[in-house]
Amino acid sequence: MVFTESSLLLPSGSNSRKSTVPEDKWDLAYIVYFTLGFGYLLPWNAFITAVDYFSYLYPDASVDRIFAVVYMLIGLVGISLIILYSHTSRAFLRINVGLALFVVSLLVVPLIDAFYVKGRVGISGGFYATSVAVGLSGVADALVQGSIVGSAGELPERYTQAVIAGTAGSGVLVSVLRIITKAVYPQDAAGLQKSANLYFSVSIVIVFICMVLYNMVHKLPVMKYYNELKVEAASANEDNGPLTGAVWRSTLWDIVGSIKWYGFGIVLIYLVTLAIFPGYITEDVHSEVLKDWYPILLIAAYNVFDLVGKSLTAVYFLQNAKVAIGSCIARLLFFPLFFACLHGPQFFRSEIPVTILTCLLGLTNGYLTSVLMMLIPKAVKLQHAETAGIVSVLFLVLGLAAGSVVAWFWVI
Repeated sequence: MVFTESSLLLPSGSNSRKSTVPEDKWDLAYIVYFTLGFGYLLPWNAFITAVDYFSYLYPDASVDRIFAVVYMLIGLVGISLIILYSHTSRAFLRINVGLALFVVSLLVVPLIDAFYVKGRVGISGGFYATSVAVGLSGVADALVQGSIVGSAGELPERYTQAVIAGTAGSGVLVSVLRIITKAVYPQDAAGLQKSANLYFSVSIVIVFICMVLYNMVHKLPVMKYYNELKVEAASANEDNGPLTGAVWRSTLWDIVGSIKWYGFGIVLIYLVTLAIFPGYITEDVHSEVLKDWYPILLIAAYNVFDLVGKSLTAVYFLQNAKVAIGSCIARLLFFPLFFACLHGPQFFRSEIPVTILTCLLGLTNGYLTSVLMMLIPKAVKLQHAETAGIVSVLFLVLGLAAGSVVAWFWVI
């Protein structure tokens, strides 16, 4: 069952408020939530886009796949703990702590490089320290992503759409930076180092901007209005007793039961996507014409179409959950299609089919993710919307973790 905005409001005294929703003047709240989505995925995008430099420093490691497994598995444990204890902590604190951890993890890489690795190849300690930084970023992601998606879930659908579109925007920015740095800097040790440092520097600045904006957005009238609605809904539910112990676990299971099929779709989306992107794209396909530009352009194509897909829901929002989930199942067809690009007829092993499939992978990933993430918070009552949003991120991370493990089968 999907609740409308009216049905999310508990009846006592709320009717007079429905017609007085403050305007989101200049779309400021929307822009802030887009920026937050942009910011919390930027650190991960910086790590995977600096793949040329990390591969140069650590030639014996499968950098993409190891980073993906570390990031996703730590994120999975982190988001699970947050769900279990979210009723005892405030989203405001979790988000601020997470953003601070992002800054720390992003600072680690250039500092290690400057004072320890110093551009030397094969320094195992540097690789382990960088992997720890990736893991710390995964902890930050669990704190920030779940809480931001959860808080957006308490608002109208457009704010969830803004967060999800923002995540794709960060991928596009890093890809643009990667193309520029590859064109401008020489592809030697010094040039790759400058490129990587630029990604991490830009990411630190934007994460800091996110900290400032997040701590200001609550002052907007539209945000105050929806926060008051949440307080009303929670107050009307107080008769059921405090959400602790067995009561909280029972409530949590009810929420999971209400959104399980949406979650199944999200797991499938990211199992397929992470099994192929970025590992397969960067390591398993090659081009005689484009040479080392090929994986960079493929990643850029994926990110652009992911943004297009996540932005399309602002124009057309598919509200039929069965069609959306069925489309997620249909994406399993990407496996035999990409397999054919490695082992099929010669035509399939050329640049055009791989590029088209990569664009479709990004487009379907973006659109279906946005649709399901927008539907999930409205499948429960307002007082549970934040928790439902956090649980949706758990499903997303489950899909990411499963996909990052399946990605190793391309090697096998």
